[in-house]
Amino acid sequence: MAASSVARVFEHQALVYRRTLRGSLFSSFLNPVLYLAAMGVGLGMFVDRGTGAAGNPALGGVTYLQYLAPGLLAATVMQSAALESTHPIMGGIVYHRIYYAMIATPISARDIALGTLAWITARLTMIAVIFAVVVLAFGAAPSAGLLLAAIPVAVLTGMAFAAPIVAFAATQRNGESFPAVFRFITTPLFLLSGTFFPLDGLPAPVQAAAWLSPLWHGIALARSIAFGAAGSNPGLALAHLAVLLLIAGAGTWLAVRNLQLRLVK
Repeated sequence: MAASSVARVFEHQALVYRRTLRGSLFSSFLNPVLYLAAMGVGLGMFVDRGTGAAGNPALGGVTYLQYLAPGLLAATVMQSAALESTHPIMGGIVYHRIYYAMIATPISARDIALGTLAWITARLTMIAVIFAVVVLAFGAAPSAGLLLAAIPVAVLTGMAFAAPIVAFAATQRNGESFPAVFRFITTPLFLLSGTFFPLDGLPAPVQAAAWLSPLWHGIALARSIAFGAAGSNPGLALAHLAVLLLIAGAGTWLAVRNLQLRLVK
């Protein structure tokens, strides 16, 4: 019964999403095209100019476009996860109160939390697959197979943000605090977690802050998989994976707990 109830919540989210499917698919293709064209191709020409086709040694001997693609994959999924975990959750609790309608049925608050997180996982998977297709179209992946293998890592990175943010959103009375989440957490991490350049050039305090971020672990793991380098240091790859799983798991537990406290009086 519990699995069926979670599936019902997932189905509701999918039916609602059908109304915005076309627009979201367009933006899902447009965003990676713009990022890769502007940063990977445009800026990349200047980064690679002094080092030739072999790429910048500071970037691991690959072109800047190739360096950028897997990191941008994980970082873009992270940003999408934050968007999916803020106002949609507040909508279910405050704006249209659909979550209260759900718990008036055999669906529990736990089912709502798990069904919502399952839907966010599906959405992030769609976004990651579309991004990977665009990366392949740009010729920015050393190997199509390795890039596809990095997709689950990007999705897990997104869930390491989505689950804790859902837990946070469940405690809010309105959406006034959400801009601070984007302004002071996701945007700085997007810029300073190794997405666009190695962390070595940043001040030590900024590097330390980035190392504590799940985004850095996700980018480092996705990049090592995309370049086929994860096998050369499996211990480090497993450490990155463990951090992401731990944060996503703890966030899921908190999301279930906070939604239960919020919805069940």
